[in-house]
Amino acid sequence: MIGYLRGQLVDKRPNQVLVDVNGVGYLVSIPLSSFYALGELHEDVTLLIHTHLREDSIALYGFFTAREKQFFELLISASGVGPALALKILSGMSVDELLPAIRAGDLVRLTRIPGVGRKTAERIVVELRDKLAAMEPPQPERVPAAGRTQLESDVASALLNLGYDRRAAEKAIEEVFDNGRGIRTGESVMQSFEALLRATLQHLSHPVKQGAK
Repeated sequence: MIGYLRGQLVDKRPNQVLVDVNGVGYLVSIPLSSFYALGELHEDVTLLIHTHLREDSIALYGFFTAREKQFFELLISASGVGPALALKILSGMSVDELLPAIRAGDLVRLTRIPGVGRKTAERIVVELRDKLAAMEPPQPERVPAAGRTQLESDVASALLNLGYDRRAAEKAIEEVFDNGRGIRTGESVMQSFEALLRATLQHLSHPVKQGAK
């Protein structure tokens, strides 16, 4: 079993990275929170790894924090929640947002995550609510910089990987800027990506009505 990987970041996408460890390239699936915590290509990176064994393959899932890895493993313990869906859930909502939603049995909020239907949300609440006390307290996350020139396309690509329609994603990004919920001048580029992504996800879940401020 692989506990963590430390090596050179060869390639990165919103849902997957390629890490070179002593000449061996490892493909690792990641949530969006880990994607926007990544440094530049060819920099060293360390990811905590959950190894998922299948009949004919081994899949690796990587995380920057132990807390997020722990929550991922908690999610896949629920009936009907596989690793791919668990990553979508962690990409659609942060751990700090998921914890109160599950505790409160907020099915409406949970089912806004692409791929999570009502039955799945109900199973998550029923099976995991009593296990949340075991979650570790929040830990500081690394926030390296990323390029801003392709900020909007990066966010749109991330939303497509979460299952959103391209037209809806692009429209939501535009509306976030129009409503003043996007990026403030002077923010770091990394923070801008995270701010725009989170604001757009929030907008998709709670769209601002026309004429509302």
